[in-house]
Amino acid sequence: MSEAGTISILLAFAVCVYGAVASIVGAKTKNRDLIKSSENTAIAICVLLLIATLSLLHGLVNLDFSLKYVALNTSTDLPMIYRFTALWAGQAGSLLLWCLILSIYVAIVVYQNSRARKLMTPYVNATLFSVLIFFLILIAFVESPFEKLAFKAEEGRGLNPILQNAYMAIHPVTLYIGYVGLTIPFAFAMGALLSGRLNDDWIKLCRKWILFSWTFLTIGLLLGARWAYLELGWGGYWAWDPVENAAFMPWLTCTAFLHSIMIQEKRGMLKRWNMVLVTITFFLSIFGTFITRSGIISSVHSFAQSNIGPFFVAFIALILLFSFAMIFYRFDDLKTEARFDSIISRESAFIFNNLLFLGAAFTVFLGTIFPILTEALMGQKVLVGPPYFNRVNVPIGLVLIFLMGVGPLVSWRKASKKNLINNFMYPVILGLSTSVVLVVLGMREVTAIISYSLCAFALTTVFSEFIKGTNVRASRGENYFKAFLKLVSRNKRRYGGYVVHIGVAIIVIGITSSSVFIDTKEATLNPGESFNIGSYTITYEAIHQYSNDAKNGTRADLVLYKNSDRIGYLHPEKNIYKYEGNREINQETEVALRSTFKDDLYIILSNFNEEGTATFRAFLNPMVSWIWAGGIVVLFGAIITMWPTPQLRPQQSFAKYGLGSKDEAVKVQ
Repeated sequence: MSEAGTISILLAFAVCVYGAVASIVGAKTKNRDLIKSSENTAIAICVLLLIATLSLLHGLVNLDFSLKYVALNTSTDLPMIYRFTALWAGQAGSLLLWCLILSIYVAIVVYQNSRARKLMTPYVNATLFSVLIFFLILIAFVESPFEKLAFKAEEGRGLNPILQNAYMAIHPVTLYIGYVGLTIPFAFAMGALLSGRLNDDWIKLCRKWILFSWTFLTIGLLLGARWAYLELGWGGYWAWDPVENAAFMPWLTCTAFLHSIMIQEKRGMLKRWNMVLVTITFFLSIFGTFITRSGIISSVHSFAQSNIGPFFVAFIALILLFSFAMIFYRFDDLKTEARFDSIISRESAFIFNNLLFLGAAFTVFLGTIFPILTEALMGQKVLVGPPYFNRVNVPIGLVLIFLMGVGPLVSWRKASKKNLINNFMYPVILGLSTSVVLVVLGMREVTAIISYSLCAFALTTVFSEFIKGTNVRASRGENYFKAFLKLVSRNKRRYGGYVVHIGVAIIVIGITSSSVFIDTKEATLNPGESFNIGSYTITYEAIHQYSNDAKNGTRADLVLYKNSDRIGYLHPEKNIYKYEGNREINQETEVALRSTFKDDLYIILSNFNEEGTATFRAFLNPMVSWIWAGGIVVLFGAIITMWPTPQLRPQQSFAKYGLGSKDEAVKVQ
């Protein structure tokens, strides 16, 4: 099977090169047969990479230790589910998965484009093939997943213990789907620049791809945070780790892009800006891949040192040079069709929104590459910690929440004084009232007060939009429930976006509460002793040690009381694995967690001795569950936005406007 995988990758590379060349030549010569031939290669590439992926999975599942990748990432004790997930646990396997996902995207886009028959189609396809060629070079000639060992090992190193987690089984895949999906809008942008078709067609064709990628990036980030919360045993969910930042940066610029394309569609503005923004977003997705896989920056998430770094640097340089050269070449053709009428307008709110998102992305980028810069200049890495990121990004985040509330209330072009008073009165009153109530209740943390008040302001604006729209429809004789459903179904993009905003506000409330009001306590106990945190009392009963084929485990038994009532048991663990996994990590902490919508009680077994004395560290994290709940709301809103609208048949279209037939429509015209 390994030979089949190797051959499939080499064939996919050759076919992909042909597809890219045939697309460009076909476009230049207007040879439809050549263009069609290049489109057919997309399916062939997808099938070949699927064969390669299945070949590697076969080796992983059957523990073929003659393959270096299998020997490094599996062992005989590994459960079957983690033999599958080992596909993306190491360098070569994750790159193969990347190629497979991109080939599926390419096949779908090529199929859609072949039906649309746009003039930019061959150039879009050529861009997609070119990106895929780069990743195929890596797995074909640099980091082969089918590299053989000089001998067949009797046992593998095993899977990294911290990757043996259900969230890590799906978190990388969701991130890859989001990361790789950002190639699609970039390809459409390049197709528009290369073909000279610089109207809004490229935006319309890739709009749902942008939202699709953004959605998976969002869910991937939240799943990663959940994994870190449960697996790393430090009480938090976001540490501004370089690899976390690598996924967060394209999310920031992609969010800005989603907002700015609305201005281009509505007013014909920001054409140059959108080209720059989509290029930066794609660059950051490749840069994030480079950080994760080159080993240039130390991270609990990243892979070991690798020789693929120079290839990524060259590819990133090529992307930036080519993209900005094309933007400069078409600079005059990308001029704006309209101008700003007023600084107090929805366009201005979106522009400020874009600048803040880009500022946040630059801040994170600078903090992430700072160790690289200091090592190059001073010979040693200087790491940038969470205080830097929090000090800069918290104020930016608060202003973005404010703009999230302002955007829906301000009119396009120019907002009148009457419009501002009518729309902002209730949201402002509720936001200020929230501040007053919190202060009266004894809250003195300024950041938390501002955050909660701005979330109240933003949520009020969103709900007021739903209420106003529903009332308008209900005034025409519909009942309120039916009016609400029709309101959302007739404008899924707008109201789905509002649901996303609700989810974001819920996430911000959860982040604020769990960051500002966290309570911690450490206690060293003998069996039978207790300690308190918040309204909880934790009693240590005993400690147990056990062993199996994979690990030596130590488990503590704790009894949990709340207000003197016993409410359950908790069992934190500390495990030592017999196989090191993909790096020098063989210890894992299993936290004990009691989660409610109000707070999380999070307990770690820090240390223990043979006499039974154990040290525990407890965290009381308020409202962490709001973060995960907000993520579900965001996903629901994104699904609403992307949900297809059924195409009306001609007769239905005429009936919709009160016309009986096409002939009547012609008469009206």
